[in-house]
Amino acid sequence: MPLMDMLKQYMGDSSPTNEADVHQHFDQVAQSVPQSTMAGALSHAFRSDRTPAFGQMISSMFSHSNGEQKAGVLNHLLSSAGPGALASTAGGGMLSTLLAGGAKQLTPEQAEGVSPETVQQLASHAERADPSIVDKASSFYSQHPALVKTLGAGVLSIALAKLAQREAA
Repeated sequence: MPLMDMLKQYMGDSSPTNEADVHQHFDQVAQSVPQSTMAGALSHAFRSDRTPAFGQMISSMFSHSNGEQKAGVLNHLLSSAGPGALASTAGGGMLSTLLAGGAKQLTPEQAEGVSPETVQQLASHAERADPSIVDKASSFYSQHPALVKTLGAGVLSIALAKLAQREAA
């Protein structure tokens, strides 16, 4: 099925209800559109009032990530959250310890020890401190569509609907 024909299914309120179809469509689109286009659609989904909070979605994907992916997103969050974030985050003391000695970035091994709860708090704080973190995270996760799929068909449908709008314009 041509890409635009498939995306038309997501326009309006008539999105496919079969979760397997939504996942398959997302896979097709992720392989077909430029990464920047996918990042824009993810950014829209992360900001939507029809999806869970940004911090909750980042935490969910973090829990399914490998060490390199965990370090990548944590380093983005830390750079956007600002210096006060670690003090106000439950696991911030542990993160401060990991970054002791002037280290600017967490390693994959260090990131493996960070809890999803800490990531959720850090992501929420980072979003308040620097709303552009949503776009940075979207760009990061556009490179890892399998992780985005862990958020479920509802989030994927919102991203696909945004892509459909973009393609129709």
